Amino acid sequence: MDMDDLRVHDAAPDRAETTQNPVFEGVERAIHEQRLPPGTRLAEAELTEIYGVSRTIVRAGLQALSHAHLVTIRPNRGARVAQPTPEDAREVFEARELIEPRTAYEAARKATVADIAHLRRHSAEEQEALAARQHGRALRLGGAFHVEIARISGQRTLEGFVEELVARSALIISLYWARERVRCDTQCHSRLIDAISRHDADEAESLMRSHLLDIHSALDFGDDSADDTDLRGMLLG
Repeated sequence: MDMDDLRVHDAAPDRAETTQNPVFEGVERAIHEQRLPPGTRLAEAELTEIYGVSRTIVRAGLQALSHAHLVTIRPNRGARVAQPTPEDAREVFEARELIEPRTAYEAARKATVADIAHLRRHSAEEQEALAARQHGRALRLGGAFHVEIARISGQRTLEGFVEELVARSALIISLYWARERVRCDTQCHSRLIDAISRHDADEAESLMRSHLLDIHSALDFGDDSADDTDLRGMLLG
């Protein structure tokens, strides 16, 4: 995969608009925290009741989630949380391995004292979640850490790609993760922050690349499936 394969999708919904949609925000967060497994059915009527919004808002939220590759909508069959294939998973991580070393490099060049302090607070919050055994929250924070590095890099187009790829990675990890240890290594995050604080762009780039390759190598592409269980509990739990 090369940079020519990475294109902005047509008619992409504005990020501010999607995050103001409670269905988009709630489902996306539940996916990041792995409370909502791949394949889970998302019935419009149930989402309307859960969030107390109209069907118009539910449909807009589902369409935005579909555009972000987090939900699959099929005519006459409704919406389900997406189930990425092994090939999807490989493509997502190949894209991350291409983009994120570059954003780490640029973040190390451009980070301010305030940026570094923010990353350290974020990492501490992630470690606190792990200590409290709030693994879903820790996973979401781990993904958000990667998005923050992309933000600091100042490359807005790449930041948008990273944000989408991190969300899709949560589904991939739900299906294919094969290790017992922490899914996004907080020690690696700490080393990344140290490299960024020293403005060591080459080291930050190398650490990010090896970190993503390590996650990719932990994926096991065996078969898996999701149960249609309590949607309300998964979204609001």
